[in-house]
Amino acid sequence: MRLRAVGRVTVAVLVGSLAVVVVGAIGVADAAGEVYTFRGGDAPLVPRDAAAAPAHDLARPTAVIVLGSWGANVADALAPYEVLARTEAFNVYTVAPQRRPLPMTGGLDILPDLTFDELEQRLGGAPDVIVIPQLPDSGEPSSVPIERWLLRQRAMGEPLLVSVCVGAEVLASAGVLDGRPATSNWLGLIGLRRSYPGVQWQDGVRFVDDGEVITTAAVLSGIDGALRVVERMQGPDMAARVAREVNWPDYVPDRPALIPRVRPAPPDVVGLLSAAYRWDRPTTGVLLTDGVGEIELASVFRSYTELSYLARPLAVSVDGRPIRSRHGLTFVPRADLVTAAPRLDNLIVPGADAARRTVTTGLPLPGHLAPVYLHDRPGFAFDAALDDIAHTRDVATARWVAKTLEYPTTNPELSGPAWPWDLTLRPILVAVAAISAVLAIQILLGNRRALSRTTADGRSDPAKGDAP
Repeated sequence: MRLRAVGRVTVAVLVGSLAVVVVGAIGVADAAGEVYTFRGGDAPLVPRDAAAAPAHDLARPTAVIVLGSWGANVADALAPYEVLARTEAFNVYTVAPQRRPLPMTGGLDILPDLTFDELEQRLGGAPDVIVIPQLPDSGEPSSVPIERWLLRQRAMGEPLLVSVCVGAEVLASAGVLDGRPATSNWLGLIGLRRSYPGVQWQDGVRFVDDGEVITTAAVLSGIDGALRVVERMQGPDMAARVAREVNWPDYVPDRPALIPRVRPAPPDVVGLLSAAYRWDRPTTGVLLTDGVGEIELASVFRSYTELSYLARPLAVSVDGRPIRSRHGLTFVPRADLVTAAPRLDNLIVPGADAARRTVTTGLPLPGHLAPVYLHDRPGFAFDAALDDIAHTRDVATARWVAKTLEYPTTNPELSGPAWPWDLTLRPILVAVAAISAVLAIQILLGNRRALSRTTADGRSDPAKGDAP
């Protein structure tokens, strides 16, 4: 009898554990699937005159940021773009196989400046610098045209290739990194070392400069990679000026800044909890405004989505029309603010300029939708996002986000709840509910069997029924 009870409890615990795994796996798949999403049929139409191709200065070198057919990581692409554009010494373009809105991390749609063919017609050869951010389809057949295009550029000229974060996989897959020293995102290096053993993978540095190829570490290290390009082509004084303008503290002339060798650690479980069990992620409106900084935009769409899964952003503009960023990129909203407002849980307004202008003043917004002007104080754009995450969620999650970004400060000063205890309870409650359900079913079935046996015994012993 005791063994039977132990067996029942064991089965219940196993089912409870399985429920935690299954529910968590479904949550992770759902969260990951929301990082890159394409425009729906209800999104505003993109006007034909949304953006003219930017002017070209023959006296300047040309740098291009590559966008794949499935989009690109928002911070990997926009941070180097702003660094290069701030110099006013480069022609800086975003380029892609086709000129149509492409999704960046978190659902920010960008309209590329030029197609690959248009770029070649404009230059008559290869650009001087090619920046390759993380592409969501890296390693898939759909990314092969990007690899072929890169090899074609190398055949036509001698472009300086710069990969940001896991953008290194594109170069590795194309064979460009064979036998070379290179670096990448600390998480990505785990798989890259297995998949591309011919590359001399390194960690603990912001970037590796191997002459004609520069590879950078995680996400924000793309700023250092771009500053290295500026330093090599325009001089260290200009690189230092741009670093000050974007409030980036890690620039070191003539060499990459050393960074800690990051490894997975127990507190990182907060990221898994958020991916697996944050079912109630809010729908967060992100108001796009003309003149917003590219790094300011990236700080929102990356920090609250990929690997943190804190929100479901919805890019909106006041009138539903595209906007132009500080240095001329075209971003296409997925709704106008007033129409989208009833389905939004909160509203973030990125950009110091938007904060100064209080751009939502006078708009008929629901009472619950008080705008948060994220960049209303000076500083590095991502500082504000981390502060907001710590304050509105918890410090542990904010530190995890900083770690995934390879933030310049390993221990940023943050204040807020220490840990997401409510989130931690969710897998426990799933397990308890599953165990309780199994035990209840076992008890119910046991009672039915006992009742059946009693009934059968009564029918098989008629003497009991005839006894006086």
